[in-house]
Amino acid sequence: MFSHLREDIRAVFDRDPAARSFWEVLTCYPGIHALCLHRLAHRLWHWRLRWLARFVAHVSRFLTGIEIHPGATIGRRFFIDHGMGVVIGETAEIHDDVTLYHGVTLGGTSWNKGKRHPTLESGVVVGAGAKVLGPITIAAGAKVGSNAVVTKPVPAGATAVGNPARILDNSEQGRQREAQAAKMGFSAYAVASDQDDPLAKAIHGLLDHAAETDRRLASLIRELDAQGVKCDQEVQSADSFDPQYLSKIVD
Repeated sequence: MFSHLREDIRAVFDRDPAARSFWEVLTCYPGIHALCLHRLAHRLWHWRLRWLARFVAHVSRFLTGIEIHPGATIGRRFFIDHGMGVVIGETAEIHDDVTLYHGVTLGGTSWNKGKRHPTLESGVVVGAGAKVLGPITIAAGAKVGSNAVVTKPVPAGATAVGNPARILDNSEQGRQREAQAAKMGFSAYAVASDQDDPLAKAIHGLLDHAAETDRRLASLIRELDAQGVKCDQEVQSADSFDPQYLSKIVD
């Protein structure tokens, strides 16, 4: 139990730049308190001391604002940031290195017995206010955007946003667009290709054009090199590009 606690505290330092000391994390982070009390309640639950397990979970909810059913299965290095309003149901399964933000619900959509809550595989991140509902699987490395409502499985490494949640563009073009956006100094993370916003479409067009221009330029340089023409001089841009301005107009 203490080895798990050390891992959990290290996970806070890895994922929260506001954490300053071991003592601060141990005494001032409700996610750590809720997790410690849940490990106790979960053990009592499996010892069939069901009322006592529920009482420990109730005390944890009162102290931290985080409600975790003692039957929920939670892996290692689990981090709840801020934590207020988090609800985790009885049959939820959370694998290693998962991160939840405040207001997240891992809930059920049925009153039937059996598996009714989600499974979050390793490395999943769920944004603030998101609702993940039903016996679905959020596969390893996936992300759920803030305030999304997810009722269908999310593939590994994908990002789900919106209500109802939809999977963001994970095609080769989408990956090129993200890479081009990163080179420009801003992130197009929240700009989905199926939005009707004309500004969003214009930004997508700009990124696609820049990616295609880079591809053609690289092809031209390779061809010139093959012909013995060296292109190792630094090319100066005729016009200055301000990525911060582009970030502002997208926001």
